[in-house]
Amino acid sequence: MALEAQIMIDLKSAMKAKDRIALEALRAIKTAILNEKTAVGATEITEAGELKLLTKLRKQRVESATIFREQGREDLAIPEEAQIEIIERYLPEMLSEGDIEAKVKEIIASTGASTMADMGKVMGQATNAMAGQADGKVISGMVRKLLS
Repeated sequence: MALEAQIMIDLKSAMKAKDRIALEALRAIKTAILNEKTAVGATEITEAGELKLLTKLRKQRVESATIFREQGREDLAIPEEAQIEIIERYLPEMLSEGDIEAKVKEIIASTGASTMADMGKVMGQATNAMAGQADGKVISGMVRKLLS
């Protein structure tokens, strides 16, 4: 498991550097991996599973930072955003909106989808194809736009 090994190496480096924010983010990743590995009926975590975990952690921090900013708590939002940057180091580069649109068009063409009734079919393939590279809400919005 390459991700887990890399996290351990980076965790040690962050401890030596006394980087509190990096430690929090890396410990959260390590905890999520351990929870996934020890879950009932768990098997080996695949690369797709790792991407899913990291995406979930990033999404949690984005939501937290947004809430903190809405409440005027910059002191809490800034560390959350710093943790987002650390988590994103382990994720593939995010796709631009144009790239997402191109991939969704490609999937629509390959599935023969033409109406909103086909959205589920397109979304399933699109989320798998762009796992960790695009937010589900953005993909969903693009699929809706192209199918309507």
